[in-house]
Amino acid sequence: MPNSLSARIPGFTALAIACLLVACGADNSEPAATTAADKAPEPVVVYSARAEQLIKPIFDAYTAETGVEVRYTTDSEQPLIQKLLAEGQTTPADLLLTVDAGNLWYAAEKGVLRPVRSDVLQADIPEHLRDPENQWFAMSVRARTIVYDTRSVDPADLKGYADLADPKWAGKLCLRTSAKVYNQSLVAMLIASLGERRTEEIVRGWVANLATDVFSNDTKLIEAIEAGQCQVGIVNTYYFGRLQKENPDIPVAIFWPAADTGGVHVNVSGAGVTRHAKNPEGAIALLDWMSQPKAQKLLGGENMEYPANPTVAAHPMVVAWGEFSASPMNVARAGEFQADAVKLMDRAGYR
Repeated sequence: MPNSLSARIPGFTALAIACLLVACGADNSEPAATTAADKAPEPVVVYSARAEQLIKPIFDAYTAETGVEVRYTTDSEQPLIQKLLAEGQTTPADLLLTVDAGNLWYAAEKGVLRPVRSDVLQADIPEHLRDPENQWFAMSVRARTIVYDTRSVDPADLKGYADLADPKWAGKLCLRTSAKVYNQSLVAMLIASLGERRTEEIVRGWVANLATDVFSNDTKLIEAIEAGQCQVGIVNTYYFGRLQKENPDIPVAIFWPAADTGGVHVNVSGAGVTRHAKNPEGAIALLDWMSQPKAQKLLGGENMEYPANPTVAAHPMVVAWGEFSASPMNVARAGEFQADAVKLMDRAGYR
């Protein structure tokens, strides 16, 4: 019996062959359109004032976990902020990562950051470690405190930053240059808590007690104490940690000012989403991830800093330095009074 359909429907055979050819030719046709699920995630572009050896392990871990590429450019904080200002809407940067609340405050004041709404960041980063307008968030905490020569100083004689202006420390104090933003932020916070007049008295006392010219960095300052050139100084603790890692018997120790003297001055490294970010969702996702325990341990551990997320433990060597009472003041105040601090230090002869 002849094929019934071919027989009853003229042209059926030709149509079937044509359909078959189309179907068979599907393998040679153009690929199907890429779906949203198949599309590679957009990279996040970061301008970072933090050194590459500190941030690359963080970004590599994020890419390994999420598949999102992080492209970054490193430079000093002010050139990066000026670059953002000059680029305006054409900037490729989605995120600014830098150190010191003064720099973050300045970036926000210049309009290169945008407010961010994130329940994760609100939960992970304490209120005093983030911008009141949510334009930046701390990613790590650094304590700028007193260090002393364990061979010649009884820690019972130490009190706080203001006490270092006392004549009993004449010829025994070492300081880093006032040009460094870390000292500008410290003095700014003193102005915020004690007022400008009292702060100037303190800074003038520091200058009068100097054992030698100011140092260009904290490492040289600690080495000067180790060499017996001076007996006390003010540094960020991670500088001490680096030297202690090389020499566990270094004759220098950390002193934590008590809460009744104002507590320990803390500052931050932090980040904010740029005003003209092309991938703001990706930038917020990276910020969220950086506030979580895995990244916080990497951020703190790489440079002997304290995690900004208070639920995360610091590096064991950092924990061994003991607990301290940090100043409860919002670190953003460091930016508000920074210009006044620079003028005050200049008047007091602090170079």
